[in-house]
Amino acid sequence: MVVLHTNVYLGSLVHSTTPSSPDISRRSAIIHAAMQNPDNHIWKSRIAISAKLNLYNICILPIFLYGSECWAVTKRDVLKIDAFDRWCLRKLLGIKWYHHMRNDEVRRTTRQPHLLAIVQARRFSPFGHIARMPDETDAKISIASPLGELEETTRMPSYYVDEDYPVGPEIQ
Repeated sequence: MVVLHTNVYLGSLVHSTTPSSPDISRRSAIIHAAMQNPDNHIWKSRIAISAKLNLYNICILPIFLYGSECWAVTKRDVLKIDAFDRWCLRKLLGIKWYHHMRNDEVRRTTRQPHLLAIVQARRFSPFGHIARMPDETDAKISIASPLGELEETTRMPSYYVDEDYPVGPEIQ
């Protein structure tokens, strides 16, 4: 049996381990390439900042945020997302490193929310739907049950386990 460690499924990078870092890095690399494309002069043009922000919100953010509801964000991912967010806004405004503009000034100029706040809001959005579901549904039962009761049902099936990636209590 062949076990795939990474796979692109519906645009998201599915990794055999739980971290979302590979998908976050992949999505930020796609956007970096799109914004730095020499044929794309939109970000360097003299069109209004509001028009650039609209393009950013409509075309760029959905690429990055697709599937963010399922991300398991670590502290390292938080730093990556913040740095990526600041880079995009500075690129959009045409701010170079030697302009010495503070991050809070960039945020105030664009009036954009922090990208991490958007990711966190999207991660918690399914809970409102689950709370309104009937009590008999599996999703509602899994949210309402104490963690100890679900321990047996949430283990990964043995046919998914790879010897290189142990799963269970032996992980430190």
